[in-house]
Amino acid sequence: MNLIKEETFSVDLILNKALDQKRISLEEGLVLFKSAPLLDLGEVAQALRNRRYPKDEVTFIIDRNINYTNTCTAGCRFCAFAFQPKDQRTYVLSYEEIYQKTQELAETGGTQILLQGGHNPELGLDYYRTLFSNLKRDFPQITLHALSPSELDHLANVENLSIERVIEELQKVGWNSMPGGGAEILVERVRQILSPLKISSERWLEVSEKVHQAGIGSSATMMFGHVETFRERLEHLEKLRTLQDKTNGFRAFICWSFQKGETPLSRDKNLQKTYQRGSGIDYLRTQAIARIFLNIPSMQASWVTEGFELGGQSAISGFGVNDFGGTMLEENVVSAAGAIHSKSNLAELVYQINKAGFKAIQRDTFYRRLGERKARLK
Repeated sequence: MNLIKEETFSVDLILNKALDQKRISLEEGLVLFKSAPLLDLGEVAQALRNRRYPKDEVTFIIDRNINYTNTCTAGCRFCAFAFQPKDQRTYVLSYEEIYQKTQELAETGGTQILLQGGHNPELGLDYYRTLFSNLKRDFPQITLHALSPSELDHLANVENLSIERVIEELQKVGWNSMPGGGAEILVERVRQILSPLKISSERWLEVSEKVHQAGIGSSATMMFGHVETFRERLEHLEKLRTLQDKTNGFRAFICWSFQKGETPLSRDKNLQKTYQRGSGIDYLRTQAIARIFLNIPSMQASWVTEGFELGGQSAISGFGVNDFGGTMLEENVVSAAGAIHSKSNLAELVYQINKAGFKAIQRDTFYRRLGERKARLK
């Protein structure tokens, strides 16, 4: 790294501090966002990744995303998937439909279903207890990676129960992993623009903490490239880091850029000059800084929104990412917002990992290794 300017020198000091495994501050992270050369960021992020994981391996999971309902009262302005309860386009999947989707996953050797929907006021605790118990009865080998902090909070409100009671009741019927959806940016200024009716940043963190305290691990997410600043991205990361210090409950971090598509936010003329879709360079920069800044062990690629070459191969080859995510045999939310890489299959995912020069190691939800998968290079 060239030490030519004082600004560059400051960047080098921060990156060397990170390499020495010393925690960088929010202000130092801001310097990296604004001034660090992209390849220098990637070099440090990859070095930190390689200290924790084998250099020549990338993990992945065979999973399916089942959106059991698109009925939602949250009204998020970045969402093109959900509809208000009285809209004729709303649905709730029957158990027969969910069973068929899960059976297709099981037949491919899959181990996880990602169950997420909306804030549907018609679905109470009995619905989820019945759904989860039936799935665990019929597919005991499948992990229920289900319900974001926002959905859990909504369910607690519908039933007028404490979040602790909701967690306890769902654990009884086999729920044991939580996706980190609904985080977006954990800063209230941003949330008031994106999703003013949704769970607050403080409540998202509180629910996640309660889930972790109950012995259930989760992922953490960040959607960027809309109305937030670099500082607000770092405030988001700092809040995740603080909670991880307290609970050690986050297994993985996933970030992706806002998908403009046909969303209410994209049609707001007052905001069109404010938001910007995260560029490929912005994604890689953000991903590398997340590896440097966070204390969460696994960084997951975002090929679903960024594409196989950028969000997949580039991310795992030089920007601190150790996990390729899931096969996503089905995906409806970001595809509704315009993502064009929202589905894959086992052969394609393994091929993409091998093409980048890595062994493809299948894992389960809890990052236990299930063996290597190989694909014939095209």
